[in-house]
This record gives sequence, structure tokens and C-alpha cells, in this order.
Amino acid sequence: MDHQQRLWHVTVTAAGNARDPEIVRDAMERLGHQHAFLHSIRYAHDRAEICYWEEAPEMLDAAAMAMRVWNEHRETAGLPRWEVVGLEVLERATYQARQQPATRPRAVAVGLSSPSPLPF
Repeated sequence: MDHQQRLWHVTVTAAGNARDPEIVRDAMERLGHQHAFLHSIRYAHDRAEICYWEEAPEMLDAAAMAMRVWNEHRETAGLPRWEVVGLEVLERATYQARQQPATRPRAVAVGLSSPSPLPF
């Protein structure tokens, strides 16, 4: 297998003890400024979910990096001390196929953005 870089769509879900939703929202907003390629942020008083693009040669590499995101940004973004309870890593083509009707292909923009945290 060649080790060419590929794009992976990553969803990380963290959950734990309930926190003030405003504190969670502010922390998620800071995370959005710190982590590249973040395109979706959702939160509630007891969980949060981020979606972003990761570049890696293989899915296991992207998954290993994703498992570290929450803890690596915990202090700097002020994230709650929650554990990662969900992880989904999809190759770009698979993600795109899920996002569109089976009858017509559609491109999904990949790049920098500044998403706003949304409640679940």
C-alpha cells in the first residue's frame, strides 16, 4: 500500500458530567479557533461533537490523531474533562457519498472555516 496522504472526515464525540451549556459553548468556540479544518461543532450540557477533515495516509493514522484531539486541546480551549465516547473516520469518497442523493454526485467543499457551536 502506498503512503500517499488522503483526506478523512472525522467525527469525535466526548461526554461526561453535566456542565453549564454556556461554558461548554465558549470552550467549543475556542476549540474551533485552535483546530484546523473544523467544519461542525455541536454541544449540550453533557456532550460535544466535532467534525473536521484530517490528512493521513491510512485510516488508523487519522483515528489515532482524532483520539488525541480532545485531550490535547483540553487546557488551552478550556474543554470539560470528558472522555471520548465516539469516533467515526470516513474516507473522503465515502463521506461524500453519504451526503448526497444516489442520483447525482455533488462536491463537498474542504477548507478552513469558522463554524459556530450549535446545541444538539
